[in-house]
Amino acid sequence: MRNLTNYHSHSLFCDGRAGMEDFVRFALSEGFTSYGFSSHAPLPFSTAWTMEWDRMDDYLSEFHRLKEKYAGRIELYIGLEIDYLNEASNPSIARFRELPLDYRIGSVHLLYNDKGEVVDVDVPADTFKTIIDGHFCGDLEHVVRLYYGRLMRMLELGGFDIVGHADKMHYNAACYRPGLLDEPWYDELVRAYFADIARRGYQVEVNTKACHDLGTFYPNERYFSYLHDLGIRVQVNSDSHYPERINSGRPEALRALREAGYESVMELHGGEWREIPIVL
Repeated sequence: MRNLTNYHSHSLFCDGRAGMEDFVRFALSEGFTSYGFSSHAPLPFSTAWTMEWDRMDDYLSEFHRLKEKYAGRIELYIGLEIDYLNEASNPSIARFRELPLDYRIGSVHLLYNDKGEVVDVDVPADTFKTIIDGHFCGDLEHVVRLYYGRLMRMLELGGFDIVGHADKMHYNAACYRPGLLDEPWYDELVRAYFADIARRGYQVEVNTKACHDLGTFYPNERYFSYLHDLGIRVQVNSDSHYPERINSGRPEALRALREAGYESVMELHGGEWREIPIVL
């Protein structure tokens, strides 16, 4: 199988479970041709899952060491997964734009509740339910609209290349309220979001992290044909935190994309994004 690439991965510089070189070695053993690192970018406050600014030089230095060491065996690239938190901390700010990166992933993991407190909504479904009930008075629709509103603002501000796990809340929200995904207001919201992505020319990753554990992709597979009709370019990433999971869900995602009408995916080769035919 070709299309052995991955541009969304996390190492010990953030919440990954292995060093960067461990991921490179495993990628080589799996036959990958192109691989990228995308640590969670620093936030204005410390967390257990983001990199600190004082580690940035080490992150870049370790990448360049590995790129030189494995030159000719695999193409290595460096990026960041940058959160839209607020107007002062998002992918568009100068501090992120000035970094010497090959690409940037834009994502949303955090929301503000009505008290102005930062709330992490990228959590397991049972924890998500507790958060909705405890922080948002059980108003799921408000939370969903808040989430997509922040994603839309992130699209407007820019500063990134790839939309990360484009509708990741869909699984937790559907667990909280079965049938939600079929409600007209939800479908209209998601379609407007994807239409804006298409207008602005961003790539969308098909994130396979939850494929085997939860049986879903991000974005939801039900929208793959819509993305294709909009002309949105896609890539397949595993969002891996463990080296052995870098290829998890890739064959399934490629097959689903083919069934939705896609004939190619985006890959980085020679420092340029290229449309590469899907080969199963």
